[in-house]
Amino acid sequence: MTAPVRFPRFFVTSPAPCPYLPGRSERKVFTELKGSNADQLNEALGRIGFRRSQTVAYRPSCLDCRACVSVRVVAGEFEPSSTQRRIMRRNEDLVATECRPWATDEQFALLQRYLGVRHPGGGMASMDEFDFADMVEHTPVTSYVIEYREPSDGQRPGRLVGACLTDRQGDGLSMIYSFYDPEHEARSGLGTYIILDHIRRAAAEGLPYVYLGYWVEGSQRMQYKIRFRPMERLGHDGWRRFGTEEQDALIAAAVSRKPEGDTDGRPAKDGTAHQYRLPK
Repeated sequence: MTAPVRFPRFFVTSPAPCPYLPGRSERKVFTELKGSNADQLNEALGRIGFRRSQTVAYRPSCLDCRACVSVRVVAGEFEPSSTQRRIMRRNEDLVATECRPWATDEQFALLQRYLGVRHPGGGMASMDEFDFADMVEHTPVTSYVIEYREPSDGQRPGRLVGACLTDRQGDGLSMIYSFYDPEHEARSGLGTYIILDHIRRAAAEGLPYVYLGYWVEGSQRMQYKIRFRPMERLGHDGWRRFGTEEQDALIAAAVSRKPEGDTDGRPAKDGTAHQYRLPK
C-alpha cells in the first residue's frame, strides 16, 4: 500500500537579521507544497504554526528566541470592540468580491502605494509586477484574492481600496497577505476592516478560525493583531486562549503606542519565497 501523503522533507534557512526585533537573527524551517495533497498538507502544517509563501510552508525555528507566536481568532465567538464596530460601519458600503488568484495591474498599483507609505525600504518594496504575480499566482492550494471596492457608478467597477490573498482551509481562513489604500482620508482602519470581514466570512461559512500569522510581542507593528478577541495562540501544549486580563493589558499597551501601520523601515511581512532554496 502507498501512503496517501508522503512525509515531507524539511529544510532550514541560513540565519538572517530578524525583520521584527532589532539585533536578533531569524531562522526558518520550511517544506515544499506540491501535488494532489498540497491542500491537506498545508492545512495540517497550518495547525502547528506554519505559514504559506507561494509553494512553500515555513515557520520560525530560531535558536535563542520564541517571540513569534502563531495566533488565530475564534470566528464564531468574535465580539468587536467599539472601535471595530465604528470601522465596520464606516466601510460597510464596500463591495467585497472573491477573485481567482490572478494578479492584476490594478492590484499591483495599490500594493505599491501601500508599501511606499507603510513599509518603505522593507523587504517587499523592490517587488516588480512579476514578483507580485508570483506571490499571488504560484499557489498549489485553494486560495483566492478578495478585492474591496467602493460602490460602482453603474458604468465601471468601483475604486479598488483593499485586497487580501487568502487560503481556505478546512478549519478556517488563513490571511496570507493584505494591502490597502494607506492614505484614503474617508476610510481609516481599512486594514482592520479586512480582518473583520474575514472573521465575518469564516463565521458565515461555519469555519471556526481566522489565522492571522505571527504575533510578535515586542514588535510594535505586530500589536494590531492582539486587538481581536477571543484569540488563541499556539504553544508547546497546543492552542490556548489568551486570558481576558492578559489580553486587556496587551491591548491597552498596543493602544498606547504608535498607530497601526507605523513603520521603521524594516520589512513587516513575508510575501515572497526567494529566501527558500530547495535542493535540486
